[in-house]
Amino acid sequence: MDGAGGVYDAGGDRGGDERGDRRGGGRKARPRAGRDDERDDERGAPVIAVCGLAFEAAIAAGRRVVPLVGPGPARIAARLDALLSGPEQDWAGVMSFGCAAGLDPALAPGTCVLAVGVYTPAWRLAADADWLDVLRQRLPQARGGWLAGVDAPLVAPADKARLLQASGAVVADMESHAAALAARRHGLPFAACRVVLDPAGRSVPPSALAGVQDDGRTAWLALLRSLAGEPRQLGAMRALARDAWRARRTLRRVRARLGVALAAPPY
Repeated sequence: MDGAGGVYDAGGDRGGDERGDRRGGGRKARPRAGRDDERDDERGAPVIAVCGLAFEAAIAAGRRVVPLVGPGPARIAARLDALLSGPEQDWAGVMSFGCAAGLDPALAPGTCVLAVGVYTPAWRLAADADWLDVLRQRLPQARGGWLAGVDAPLVAPADKARLLQASGAVVADMESHAAALAARRHGLPFAACRVVLDPAGRSVPPSALAGVQDDGRTAWLALLRSLAGEPRQLGAMRALARDAWRARRTLRRVRARLGVALAAPPY
């Protein structure tokens, strides 16, 4: 795990309130065994990995993982519902996977967060307890906490500070709340594993937002045009690029530890 990652307090909040959906009764993670179990892993149902950006989806891809890219809640909701309402297919669950904005000032870029649940001003939904238990075993250095779902980018430190105060969440992204609701509608387990990219004190320059296409890929021409029109953004973009490098490095290490089907336990 990346050295910037926080340490999860095993005695802390284990997620959710009375409105959260807890599956099972503390089902234990399936132990790693021999080749028969590995073949079972290959034959099991896939997990949908909900991502905001194309590079996150590329990292998430693997055995029994189907990446789905936004960015943003509207695209995720529509694409998830279309996928889950399509031809009959068993799914092991839905995981929000990728990067996030830091809300807690203590979280440095590259910190991995396992969400105990998702917050919006209208509701809170707990992550699946059994899946979260397995994720904690795979990622013992990850930080635990609530994840806030937002409909627009948080571009200023003041925006992040207000959301921290209102929600108590430690990170935020634009896809997890849509993914959590879709998973609940379709009766599927939900989990969220996100890595801090821009920390609480970092502003996101306009060129970074201009450089995101509708398919989550980088629009280099639009980014360069924005920089050319306002060269003062260059310093902020350099800082954000360093943050992004640390976040990607951690995300790759996290993905390697999660393994087949993003560590989803059998149901």
